Amino acid sequence: MKDYYQILGVSRDADAEEIKRVFRQLARETHPDANPDDPSAEARFREVAEAYEVLSDPDKRARYDRGETLEFGDLFANFGSLNDLLGSLFGGGGFGFGSNPFGTQAQQRSGQDLLVEAHVTLAEAAGGAEKSLSFTAPQGCPTCEATGAAPGTIPETCPQCAGHGAVQVARRTMLGTMATLQTCDRCHGRGEVVAEPCPTCQGAQLVDEPRTLTVGIPAGVNTGSRLRLRGEGGEGPAGTRSGDLYVHVVVAPDPRFERDGDDLWHRLTVGVTEAILGTQVEVPLINDEPMKMDVPAGTQPGTVVRVPRRGMGRLNGRGRGDLLVEVRVDIPVKLSTEEEEAVRRLAELRSESPAEGRSRRRRR
Repeated sequence: MKDYYQILGVSRDADAEEIKRVFRQLARETHPDANPDDPSAEARFREVAEAYEVLSDPDKRARYDRGETLEFGDLFANFGSLNDLLGSLFGGGGFGFGSNPFGTQAQQRSGQDLLVEAHVTLAEAAGGAEKSLSFTAPQGCPTCEATGAAPGTIPETCPQCAGHGAVQVARRTMLGTMATLQTCDRCHGRGEVVAEPCPTCQGAQLVDEPRTLTVGIPAGVNTGSRLRLRGEGGEGPAGTRSGDLYVHVVVAPDPRFERDGDDLWHRLTVGVTEAILGTQVEVPLINDEPMKMDVPAGTQPGTVVRVPRRGMGRLNGRGRGDLLVEVRVDIPVKLSTEEEEAVRRLAELRSESPAEGRSRRRRR
């Protein structure tokens, strides 16, 4: 695990203000535009930004301090450049080092992220499965071929932003005066204006269409697990990337099992004589045919038998949990006369003194 405190050069008890101050300095020092001859500057800058992303967020910092593994590949995924990243962290458009401040505006615009639910059985969650999901997603308008303009016309370059989709303004921030970008209020970031909108999409370039996608559900998921499929969301305007599809997993309960993390519990009920003398029973398995299991003579109520690697698959392919079989003994509430006599004979042989039963009191 990376030592984010060492990367920023702060102590583990550093407060938020110190972390912010140190990051501001390191960000200026390591920004690639300030180090044009250093090929490793970008990697160093991203490492510093990742450390700040973790340590500046109280929740992420607490999880990191507890030793939890955090995934931060997504930190840079939605940004076209390092200036975009700084704009995300500080609300600005970057340091203003670059010669083309508009170069990333189109990359910042993307398709709509979508959220769908995938309902799976406990068995599918244990071993993994493929699910076919149906949902509605924005797609390029077929009438105007995603231009937004009526057939026979074409969009025109926005005269206010010269097609960039944004205008540059000077702004004072904690990192000093920066050149930042603001969305053009005339074309609303598109860089083009449409004189005669398409009658189908009303100039939006996109229309909602039904879509079906087969999604791989990994073994070990639980209700609340969320999968991210990059580029499988709604299509974006022409020249931009599609949004992402988030799959929210819902795992249905299974009456045979109770889940405990990666382990499964099964409650097995046997009769009194079976517990005393022993027996052989069938135990269900989540992804296989039932297995034969011996219940030894003298098994006590509450005995737990552990069956290794017969539980839930673990996320990331790290083996399987166990199946734990809890043995419960069915104590009869009512006995026939013959059954009671047999039990009392056993009590006599074992020198035990049970209470007198109703049938015996009636015979007096």
